[in-house]
Amino acid sequence: MAVYQKSFRISTRGHADVLDITSQVERIVAESRIRWGIVNVSGKGSTLGITTIEYEPGAVADLKRALERIAPTDADYAHNARWGDGNGFAHLRSALMGTARSFPLRDGRLELGTWQQVVLCDFDNRSREREVTVTVVGE
Repeated sequence: MAVYQKSFRISTRGHADVLDITSQVERIVAESRIRWGIVNVSGKGSTLGITTIEYEPGAVADLKRALERIAPTDADYAHNARWGDGNGFAHLRSALMGTARSFPLRDGRLELGTWQQVVLCDFDNRSREREVTVTVVGE
């Protein structure tokens, strides 16, 4: 069983910025030369999320609207009272979405649906430089 791991950095605008990272993940998968297995995509931090969506303006807007309903930016969060940084909503959104996702690797390709892209969601209340680690495990 082989393991290949590589990280990349990406700049975000924060405030529910949703970025398509599919091409970066696919590039690392190709570099791995692993044909069959699992690909894990993990974002570093407690105010981001990794998920999939059809990356088009309508679906992205719907995702942002749903997250605002679930964890509103202006709600009263104990985290904000303790730390005073105003990003309690970002930590909650990250915990609900999760910071990592795994996908099958089939014949050297990331196994995604036709309209499915891997995205990084930055929930923080400021711009950030994010690190994403892609781990490919298989044969």
